[in-house]
Amino acid sequence: MVESRGLFQVKLPSGNFLSLGQRPLIMGILNLTPDSFYEASRLLNPRKALERAHKMVEEGADILDLGAESTRPFSQAVSPEEEKSRLLPVLRLLRKETSLPLSVDTYRAETAKAALGEGADIINDIGGGTLDPDMVSLVGRLSPAYILMHTRGDPSTMQKETVYGDLLGEVVHYFQERVETFVQAGTLREQIILDPGICFGKSKEDNYRLLWALPRMASLNLPLLVGVSRKSFLTLAADLPPEERLEGTAVALAVSVFQGAHILRVHDVKAMKRAVDTAELFRRFGLEGNPC
Repeated sequence: MVESRGLFQVKLPSGNFLSLGQRPLIMGILNLTPDSFYEASRLLNPRKALERAHKMVEEGADILDLGAESTRPFSQAVSPEEEKSRLLPVLRLLRKETSLPLSVDTYRAETAKAALGEGADIINDIGGGTLDPDMVSLVGRLSPAYILMHTRGDPSTMQKETVYGDLLGEVVHYFQERVETFVQAGTLREQIILDPGICFGKSKEDNYRLLWALPRMASLNLPLLVGVSRKSFLTLAADLPPEERLEGTAVALAVSVFQGAHILRVHDVKAMKRAVDTAELFRRFGLEGNPC
């Protein structure tokens, strides 16, 4: 089944708008960490990070997402000072060199505030404001675009909590409750983007179910971001390391496109943009019905 995709205008702190829905947007991942699960994505050298960022822009990225702490399952947290020391120099330089929307992957209000001060447009929070309660008031006060992800626990515990009585119902309820919490604290509802949190507190099987269930989340009338790039749930189809999950990623992205995703977060911009653009063509023909 091919699903329609809602149209949204998400206001950025610059006053510009992120237009979502005409086509899927590609978010390129910049991991400013020594321990991300996909070794080829690790960018501790700021110069190398800038080179990768510019390459992603050339390859068709619509958004760049900078993260300075690995949140893979069972990872250990770094200090806020370490996170900021990795993140802010690259963000500062990149803001001077591109007008592309810049997202910062952090669950800490302290880091988010510093990043917004350096020109970040979007806060991408794996905790949905549950890992740092100060995030709720910060987002309400500073009004960035905000990606609210579903998870259980924190990265060190989340894969110990993967059993659901009603997976889809619980995810939707979580989104309803968290969105209301942010709105009550001053966040405009139209600033929020939802992320079902693939591989964050889910079994491998449940990740597949969630991708097919994106239309149910779309009933919340908010845009959807999906992050499947090279993730471990793809080993359910073929037990391969992250370096060999490119094809699986492309298929998972195609499913996400068919089911109405607005933003796809990826490591491999060039190849995945081609895959997403092709899937989008199939989606459009599918929405026309069967003309034959």
